[in-house]
Amino acid sequence: MSILRKFLLPFALLYGLIMLVRNYLYDLRILKSESYRFPVICVGNLSVGGTGKTPMIEYLLDLLLANYKVATLSRGYGRSTKGFRMVTNAESAINVGDEPLQFKNKFNSAIIAVDENRRRGITKLKKEHNPDVILLDDAFQHRKVKAGFNILLTRFKDLYEDDFMLPTGNLREPTIGAGRAKIIIVTKCPKDLTLEQQEIIRNKLRPRNYQRLYFSYISYNDHIFNGTNEIELKELIDEEITLVTGIANPSSLCDYLTASGISFKHLNFPDHHNFSSAEIKNISGSKLVVTTEKDFMRLKGEIANEKLFYLPIKMKFIQDSNSFDKEISNYVLNEK
Repeated sequence: MSILRKFLLPFALLYGLIMLVRNYLYDLRILKSESYRFPVICVGNLSVGGTGKTPMIEYLLDLLLANYKVATLSRGYGRSTKGFRMVTNAESAINVGDEPLQFKNKFNSAIIAVDENRRRGITKLKKEHNPDVILLDDAFQHRKVKAGFNILLTRFKDLYEDDFMLPTGNLREPTIGAGRAKIIIVTKCPKDLTLEQQEIIRNKLRPRNYQRLYFSYISYNDHIFNGTNEIELKELIDEEITLVTGIANPSSLCDYLTASGISFKHLNFPDHHNFSSAEIKNISGSKLVVTTEKDFMRLKGEIANEKLFYLPIKMKFIQDSNSFDKEISNYVLNEK
């Protein structure tokens, strides 16, 4: 923690108190929270960015789309537009946000929408498209909406119990807010995380009796893609590679490429970064550009297609994936 962040401790305590009071007023129903008579699943976190919400939404889409009409609703972070907007494959990331566009490109049959006002967005989706289930992306603190099922994510290397309130730490609300979740998932774990290590984390997070705790990891593809071509990673070992990232925490991606024997120059940008003309020009001078799927949504059309590729990822459970799938499926079936 930097000295400046420690200096801001009084502001963090004040912010934490404000969030405690706000949540208490919602819990007492003094502040109104809208609930729904159809399945609404919220995926969120207590901290700012980097917990793996996008792979989690994609996991749920993959799980549910075979049997249900599924919609996702995101804020559309970083977009230039406001209000409710449907996402089509022809849209640009600047208009709808990179993650919603990624969802639409990967799951064309899904209904994808953005709206910073989640209550309005849910109402419009149900009225105009009547989905069987709505997935809320990053809406855990959006208390005006009461999801029927909350999934809370926390990163293995940055558990919320080890963090502190903004601006001293990265927490959006006090850790007591974790109690609203039905499921807690520790994300981005080492694939070989032992049962003993899992128990240490369980004792630290102290899930309630009604909560299930799962552990997951990020699985990287062994090919890179650009929508037209694909290249096996081992073919890149002696190539001149530029890695471009605009995500909250690119360290695991860098570690994976390094472990695969790939050398690269890393151009690291802030999360959801909108690339300037000068940055695009600089990136375009690279021989081969590898980026994340999310960043690919913002760079495609700006960088020559033959030199721009992305590396897909998936969220996978270390164990108990069938139990998780069953819990989600039962909720949707019973609430539909």
